[in-house]
Amino acid sequence: MELAAEAARIIATEGQHNYHLAKKKAAERIGVSERLALPSNLEVKEALKRYQQLYGGPAHEETVHRMRSVAANAMSRLGEFQPRLVGAVLDGTADEHSRIALHVFAESPESVVLFFIERNIDFRQEQRQIRWFDGEHRTIPLVVSEFDDQEVELSVFEQINLRQAPPSPIDGKPQARATLNEVEELLIGRQTSSEIRF
Repeated sequence: MELAAEAARIIATEGQHNYHLAKKKAAERIGVSERLALPSNLEVKEALKRYQQLYGGPAHEETVHRMRSVAANAMSRLGEFQPRLVGAVLDGTADEHSRIALHVFAESPESVVLFFIERNIDFRQEQRQIRWFDGEHRTIPLVVSEFDDQEVELSVFEQINLRQAPPSPIDGKPQARATLNEVEELLIGRQTSSEIRF
C-alpha cells in the first residue's frame, strides 16, 4: 500500500503520468526491490484519487472542471469525428500537467490532419502503442494540438472502433468514454464520471 501511495504522490506532484515509471520510481525511493510485486495500476489510481481528495481540494476540482470545459469546446469543434473524452480528465484524476485525451473516429488519420490544415490550426503528429484485447500491440496515430491554451491529444481510430473502446491501461477493461452530451452533464453536475461506462 505504501508503494501505491508513493507512486500516486509522484504522479500528482511531479507530472509523471506513466504509471509503470511512477511505480518503479516509488520502489526506488522507498528502497523496495522491483522484483517484489508492484501495486497494480488500479491500486495506484485509487491511491491517486485519495491523495487528490486529501491535498487537492477545491483547486483540483477547479482544474478538472476547467479541463472538462475545454474538452467540451474541442469536442464541439471536432463534431464530425464523433469525439469521446477519455482518461484522467474524464475520471477526475487530471492535474495541470495532464493532456486532454479524446478518441476520434475517421476513415483515415489524414482526414483529421486535413481538418487542422484547412483551418490553419497548429498540430503535430505522434503515435502510441496500445495492447488490444487479443494481446496484440497496435499503433494508434495521434494528432496533438492546443485548444484554449490546453494541450489536447486526439487518438485516431477507425469508425468500427466507435462500438468497441480499446482496453484501459489501468484495468484492461474497455476504456470509459464520454460523448459531448455526457461531458456537458458532468460540467453541470447532473452526472458523475463513475456513471459513464463506454
